[in-house]
Amino acid sequence: MIRVLLAEDQAMVREALATLLGLEDDIEVAVQAPNGAGLVELAREHAVDVALLDIEMPGRGGIEAAGDLTASGLGVKVVILTTFGRPGYLRRAMEAGASAFLVKDAPAAQLADAVRKVLAGERVIDPALAAEALAGGANPLTARERDVLRAAADGAATNADIAQLLHLSQGTVRNYLSLAIQKTGARNRAEAARAARDKGWL
Repeated sequence: MIRVLLAEDQAMVREALATLLGLEDDIEVAVQAPNGAGLVELAREHAVDVALLDIEMPGRGGIEAAGDLTASGLGVKVVILTTFGRPGYLRRAMEAGASAFLVKDAPAAQLADAVRKVLAGERVIDPALAAEALAGGANPLTARERDVLRAAADGAATNADIAQLLHLSQGTVRNYLSLAIQKTGARNRAEAARAARDKGWL
């Protein structure tokens, strides 16, 4: 029996996924979570084989949680599920140690098959998304540029606010924002944050 940890913030979607997976003879949803926080402890406690993670959850998202699980050494395989087929998300998920990346409108049988395949050591990636990711190239933003853009996008209105939040000088924040605006081809910080989000770079 393949034991699955299912993390999804929308209760209705989570329950539907659990029900669908529960119909499979060889898959059992051992534990469910509403976000990506504390998943290493849950995975250890419930001895799960595969973690099925939504990419966008409040607090700790699927990509961060995938990194936590990979670093834990528990050997849990990670399947990322997303509504948003953004190439940048795919790259970040793979870098975090995910073995599979599927869009939520994939058939239920494909999801169950992905769970089996990752446990057998295979990678499963939506083909259209893989092609887009290769065509789109790597994320040009550095980790710090992403931090600054996220802060700008999340409502930290001034450079001083962002500087205080990230423990940087205002001049450094200004430089990071300028570079991020350049790299995204945007006219201002709001446009840069929007463009980076749309590409899955944040």
